[in-house]
Amino acid sequence: MPIPSIPSHHSRFSPLPTSLLALTGLLGLGCRSDQVMHYRVPKEAVATHPDHPGHAEEGMPAQAPSGADLPQPPTPTAKGALKWSLPKGWSELPGEGMRFATLKTPISGRLEATVVVLPGPAGGELANVNRWRGQIGLPPLDEPGLAKSRVALKTKAGAVNVYDFTSEGQAKSRMVTGYISTPDGNTWFLKMTGDAAPVAKAKPDFMTLLGSLHLD
Repeated sequence: MPIPSIPSHHSRFSPLPTSLLALTGLLGLGCRSDQVMHYRVPKEAVATHPDHPGHAEEGMPAQAPSGADLPQPPTPTAKGALKWSLPKGWSELPGEGMRFATLKTPISGRLEATVVVLPGPAGGELANVNRWRGQIGLPPLDEPGLAKSRVALKTKAGAVNVYDFTSEGQAKSRMVTGYISTPDGNTWFLKMTGDAAPVAKAKPDFMTLLGSLHLD
């Protein structure tokens, strides 16, 4: 019996009707919408500490605004404007935000000296000292330990509490700080930090600076 011929337009390779193509496309989109998409979220940026690189400023939020939006330091009153005399070879640059000034020393090496002023008690002396110790990898102190570490220096501005800490380990960091509250209620931190050797060389001048503190 002869086999009837199949018309070419009924070939299995003939194009699908337009309506069927449209339905196939919609189904494909629906399948793709159920796929799980993966995104890489960048890590949150760490705020730079203006008083010590890599750490947040004392009493300031972790992510502070930048540039012209930075909060300005409190304006000291006539009875609370802290002044000092620079040792020979030292210079002073104005700060920004809560950093009142940056002090430059003639000593080479990793070394930074800063002046920070904050309104009120600024979290308290123990909290600030323990924050500084943490910056160089030292454990926190309790109140008796704080008292043992404190050296009171008499100045015309009042008593300055001085702390001197050196980190442990082979690469030693050292930090010398002066802590004083002025009659207007502001709290001032004068801090010198860096590698142990240059800080040791600069400490005599830094102590002379602390001893020169007076009110305007």
